[in-house]
Amino acid sequence: MLSNKDFDLWSDNYDQSVELSDEENIYPFAGYKKLINTIFNTIIENNWIDILDVGIGTGILSSGLYNNGCKITGIDFSGEMLKICKAKMPLARLFQYDFTEGLPEDINKEKFDCIVSTYAMHHLSDDAKIEFIEKLIKILNNKGSIIIGDIGFETREEFIRCKTLVNDIWDDDECYYIYDEIKNKFTEEYKITYNQISICAGIIKINK
Repeated sequence: MLSNKDFDLWSDNYDQSVELSDEENIYPFAGYKKLINTIFNTIIENNWIDILDVGIGTGILSSGLYNNGCKITGIDFSGEMLKICKAKMPLARLFQYDFTEGLPEDINKEKFDCIVSTYAMHHLSDDAKIEFIEKLIKILNNKGSIIIGDIGFETREEFIRCKTLVNDIWDDDECYYIYDEIKNKFTEEYKITYNQISICAGIIKINK
């Protein structure tokens, strides 16, 4: 699994490497632009203003929201990624923090219209994902949503199909979600939907 130093080194060409993978429609970023655009449009259409981006990276998604009037709060463990992010969004509040350890104390005191995470939560096990999402729900406004866009699959069969297809470039250190298996870990009080975007990416939406 990549460390914050690895992501610091990757920061300068991260956007370009993502774009190349998406254009060639290959793992791990096949469908990236469609996924980002889908989440962007959902947030704009719902008029959500206060946005928390967990694993904000270089701000590819949030900079677009910022330019459309959203108030952005972001978390990332890479200082170099956050420097790039800050250049795109000078007024955004950015925290260098490892979300695998929870949330910064200041953020725990706030409420957000939408909490988004893209290509970040695969660093958590399924049980840790659920535990972390439960923490996020506590800081979500009523009628708000948590939107997770990441490498993921609707079924175990689709997971195996993709893993077999990409073979030696598959990253076994990361924990990609399988929607059919993770959805039952949530309590019935939440409405959960899923949208498969590409051969290796999907969007989970959780409404309070």
